[in-house]
Amino acid sequence: MGKFVVKETKTGIKFDLKAGNGEIIATSEVYSSEAACMNGIESVKKNCAGGIEDQTVEGFEAVKHPKFEVYLDKSGEYRFRLKARNGEVIAVSEGYKAKTSCLNGIESVKKNAPEAEIVK
Repeated sequence: MGKFVVKETKTGIKFDLKAGNGEIIATSEVYSSEAACMNGIESVKKNCAGGIEDQTVEGFEAVKHPKFEVYLDKSGEYRFRLKARNGEVIAVSEGYKAKTSCLNGIESVKKNAPEAEIVK
């Protein structure tokens, strides 16, 4: 079972969504308050059932929010970002060498986030 791990940084507070095996599958922005971070977690839980918009294929089909956007970063790695209903980015992934691994990361978020416990 996955969990949201909330931790303080030098500039605020953020969360990592970890899979059952302890791997980080998504990370949040840095929030200014714990309350804002908790709202971010709730937003991920609510919006993680969205579709997938694969921006790595030419002429990709736009998907309405909420959605996961799959894209290539500057170093040529695949990443995803989860966007809420309002279009805000609420979680991002690490870089993956293979698109399949990136898509597996999205599936892991969909599976783990809704029931994940919150650990502070």
